[in-house]
Amino acid sequence: MMIKKIIIFDLDDTLYKEINYLRSAYQEISRKIASEVKVDSEIIYSDMLLMYFDKRNVFASILKKYSINGFSPADLLNIYRGHYPDIKLSPSIKNVLDNLKNSDVELGLITDGRSIQQRNKIKSLGLDLIFKYIIISEEFGTEKPAINNYKFFENLFGKGVYYYVGDNIKKDFVSPNALGWKTICLLDDGNNIHAQDFSISKEYQPKFVIKKISEIQGIID
Repeated sequence: MMIKKIIIFDLDDTLYKEINYLRSAYQEISRKIASEVKVDSEIIYSDMLLMYFDKRNVFASILKKYSINGFSPADLLNIYRGHYPDIKLSPSIKNVLDNLKNSDVELGLITDGRSIQQRNKIKSLGLDLIFKYIIISEEFGTEKPAINNYKFFENLFGKGVYYYVGDNIKKDFVSPNALGWKTICLLDDGNNIHAQDFSISKEYQPKFVIKKISEIQGIID
């Protein structure tokens, strides 16, 4: 009898790079600012990126630089969270997900964040066509590492071998480890929004570490 396999994925910095969402949001914001101050939006966008990598308060700093009164930092944050992003899955990740979807593996997605923000990301990436079962923290009521976010899938799929693929050492793996899942960490390639720190207690550590999503096939086979 074939043992059921269930693979649950994280979203941000796992299936795509969150920095690309940030870039998309900054481009949207820069276009709105440009319409008010009559400065080329690409110049404003470049300024925002420089401020971000300089670890400054980007929204307050950009408004101050261009003496903008028509927007507040809260307005820019709302644009950031609510815009429809220009982001795409890499061909290699899409290929892996398509192959899994067309196999006997069950798939699920867990992501923290606001509903509109995460739903827009999911739709832009085309993940709504791949994942039928998606947990978003604002909709579900709890954030990772709350164990119920993971147990939802055990209740849904029943007995089987469970895998969780994520990137955030601080919250992604501790609960699936406690449930006996096989946890897989995608290593930061230097472009993650949140840096990885493996100097953390054992229960937070993943069971496997990979450099590319395609490597999970060797773990689940």
